[in-house]
Amino acid sequence: MGLPPSVTGRLARLAPDQRAAATAPPGPSLCIAPAGSGKTTTLVARAAWLIATGTEPGTIRAITFNKRAAVEMTERLDAAVEPLGVKPGTVRVRTFHALGREILRDAGMAVEPLADRPAILAEVAPWADEGNLLRLDTLISRLKVELGVSAADVAADPDAGPMARAFVSYEAAVKATGGLDFDDLILRAIERLGADDRLIARWRRNCAELLVDEVQDVDRAQLRLALLLAAPVNRIFLVGDDDQSIYGWRLADVRRILSLEALLPGLRRVDLQVNYRCPGIVVERAVRLVEHNGERFAKTIRAGPATAGRLILAPDAGDETVRIERVVRTWPEDDSTRAILARTNRELLPAVVVALQLGLPFRAPRIELLIDSAHLDGLLREVDAAFASSSARMPLLVAIGLVRSAHMLDHARLELATALLGWAVGLDFASLTDAIRDAQARLAKLRRDDAPLTLATAHATKGLEFDHVLVTGMEVGRFPSARAVSQSDDPIRAYEEERRLGYVAWTRARHSLTLLYDPSVPSPFLLEAFSPAELGIEGTAAT
Repeated sequence: MGLPPSVTGRLARLAPDQRAAATAPPGPSLCIAPAGSGKTTTLVARAAWLIATGTEPGTIRAITFNKRAAVEMTERLDAAVEPLGVKPGTVRVRTFHALGREILRDAGMAVEPLADRPAILAEVAPWADEGNLLRLDTLISRLKVELGVSAADVAADPDAGPMARAFVSYEAAVKATGGLDFDDLILRAIERLGADDRLIARWRRNCAELLVDEVQDVDRAQLRLALLLAAPVNRIFLVGDDDQSIYGWRLADVRRILSLEALLPGLRRVDLQVNYRCPGIVVERAVRLVEHNGERFAKTIRAGPATAGRLILAPDAGDETVRIERVVRTWPEDDSTRAILARTNRELLPAVVVALQLGLPFRAPRIELLIDSAHLDGLLREVDAAFASSSARMPLLVAIGLVRSAHMLDHARLELATALLGWAVGLDFASLTDAIRDAQARLAKLRRDDAPLTLATAHATKGLEFDHVLVTGMEVGRFPSARAVSQSDDPIRAYEEERRLGYVAWTRARHSLTLLYDPSVPSPFLLEAFSPAELGIEGTAAT
């Protein structure tokens, strides 16, 4: 019996490697999908092929890593299976956490309220600055997910330090709400499935064919949940890319995808080999970079036949704002999408200044600007009060300095007051407040969710693509991040993850990639992907 025309046509439009993955025989399969290789297209085609070859649509489940991917895949799956008479939503797509919540509800367990971890941590660890809060967040998940340590275990340890004691307080606060946190959704789902034979049998029927996206990003509990649902027949199709494993701080570990064969005997590996997104020169140099890693699959990655474009090396030792503006002015004035990427959100602040100076609409959903601080108006009132309380009108910088010294233990106010000191040079108080209100008004006008310019970290753009990409800060200590490597328990593995992050950043570009760096301190990643002559560090112009 032949396949329906819609499925036949869909498979015919795939490249041979994509078609081989989409039609892989039943059983455990691992599809290695490099950047720009069409992994979602392949996943959708596999779901349509499974239905066309007899699989009940309602028993196909897809698991994604985040909500954005779940929405996109749902839309594409619904469109693909509609010609087969399958109603929208029949093939269920969920994030791991949403799937855990469904399982717990089915088991009759309460899943609300869902704990707000950042808010709770701010209460139980008021001593922690932003960096310590992030480390505490990771520590809590590591104790629960990776090590299986309970709050009671830590509380019984007389030598527990402040971070460990904060974990105990955090768990007590979550318990007091009567709810769960995100880690609990998966951990308790695993517990219930292991304790209830009827529950696990029901969910294994619901997941007769399991499609798992971005498998390189899963933590230990997420992978355990997927394998538990797929067992014992293991009709599971895992898609991922070891070269794009960049979330170690979320407990992802590239070794999981590299060792899947040990967990799934008979695992079939199918490689997608073509990057259809990036210009050939970008593919070549990005691959040259990531091939320096030791922990990766040997694989072939080549550019597609129509991927023309440019890679621009931009050596520039100038001020960060000035050199970013120089690059931005070279971009075409059209409707193309563009992105400025950096290693950290803080390194994107000069890009915000450039957008304001040039009047460019931009989106920067994860960048917190000091000018938006809830403390700003209060700090300005304190500065004004310092003026009023002095017998002689003191200089503005002195007034700000007095206010700043009064808040040495308040990190947020200290940072804001320090920024005001720089901003206020040459201004009086009225001029300063006018400048702030003007900047706030311009920001309100230019910050738009639909803006063609995106300002983001490399981490935040995984899965996205843009016509023109500028990666700034490709310098020693910045990219790779000296801090991320030095603070890691395993600096060698952290360094390899930084290299993968560079690969991800470079492969967001569809038409042009610009790498911005100070030629006196080029990133070692640049030296791995380019010759000194190409980088312009031997008196030779960059290519």
